[in-house]
Amino acid sequence: MPPSQTIVQSLKADSFGRILLVREGEVQFVRRDLTASPWWLRGLAWWLARREALALRRLDGMPATPRLLRWDGIWLDRSFMDGAAMYQRPPRGDLAYFCAARRLLQRIHRHGIAHNDLAKEANWLVREDGSPGLIDFQLAVRGDPRSRWMRLLAREDLRHLLKHKRMYCREALTPVEKRLLKRHSWVRELWFATGKPVYRVVTRRILHWEDNEGQGPKP
Repeated sequence: MPPSQTIVQSLKADSFGRILLVREGEVQFVRRDLTASPWWLRGLAWWLARREALALRRLDGMPATPRLLRWDGIWLDRSFMDGAAMYQRPPRGDLAYFCAARRLLQRIHRHGIAHNDLAKEANWLVREDGSPGLIDFQLAVRGDPRSRWMRLLAREDLRHLLKHKRMYCREALTPVEKRLLKRHSWVRELWFATGKPVYRVVTRRILHWEDNEGQGPKP
């Protein structure tokens, strides 16, 4: 690490590296450090970080998403976003939050990005002003927003947002949103039939993750 940079805080550590809050002068930013991942996972960690870098580059600093500052194959630096994860600061009864979150998703989808990991409350921020933010684009998919595949993934993103809305603001669900929550795509069914069991074996038995949806090892 350059002498001008100092680690303010270690935000997270898992098998794919460390997430650090770094300060350089008066500026703070977040660094994904791949050197902390074991050698046998380094390739997968690089692939995931590269996906995030490409997604952030396409979003190009869109409000309420991180801005890509650096990607050199070892470090991925992105702008720091204030706020707390949804599970740390639940937006209970906050209809304005969920309306803004839906508009944010629509903007991301228009840029040809499907986040693809919005079931995790850790990826939704509740910012200091109460507005939503999105982080962790490691599983993001890029493509033509008008294509059938991207529209399907965008609908899955929305379904995950509506599941959070059902948890924290159930009374505000519209009839259309309730119907969408009941519609399960073939992608979801395939994941639960094949991918989910493998995911659980890998994260729990090999990587020893114990918390919800592989958010990393418990401290």
